[in-house]
Amino acid sequence: MELLVFVLASAMVIAGALGVVLRSNPVHAALSLVLTLFGVAVHFVSLHAHFLAAVQVIVYAGAIVVLFLFVIMLLGVDKAEDLSLEPFPIQRPLALVVGVGLSGLVIAAVTRARGTLGTSADELRGAGGPEAKLAAESELAYSNVRELARNLFGDHVFAFEFTSILLIVAVAGTVLLTRKSPKTDREVSE
Repeated sequence: MELLVFVLASAMVIAGALGVVLRSNPVHAALSLVLTLFGVAVHFVSLHAHFLAAVQVIVYAGAIVVLFLFVIMLLGVDKAEDLSLEPFPIQRPLALVVGVGLSGLVIAAVTRARGTLGTSADELRGAGGPEAKLAAESELAYSNVRELARNLFGDHVFAFEFTSILLIVAVAGTVLLTRKSPKTDREVSE
């Protein structure tokens, strides 16, 4: 059963990711992103990370994609852009270098963090009866959420708040850029 869930969720993620990249309509691409995010949430549920699955659906599939769709609809993007025209000739090689650099950073972070994640589930279970195992599982689940909250709202609170301010400024800037002045409306009608 787990294999079937994994295969179906992975198919959702891959199909959604291909839809994001290959769709020419930006609204369809954003909806394909929702499919990808739901597939990732299914993976979280299968790994018993229910909190992360809920965050994935509420924050990313809900709020962030709605923000994307709001900006897309507000800008009135209804046709595909010509991708053969590049504003800067160095844009694609620079994107490749940045992508390789970010991949290297992620690989380095994962290899360095291996073994330093704290107490494992086996150490918490230890010896004991079913009650001790249930208490250990409960403590492991609470410590995961507690560590995430401490990390997000303790160590990185300024980055978290700065990101929320940046999103609000981006939406407000989009509204101001797309707003038509009354003069242009009168000039067009005359």
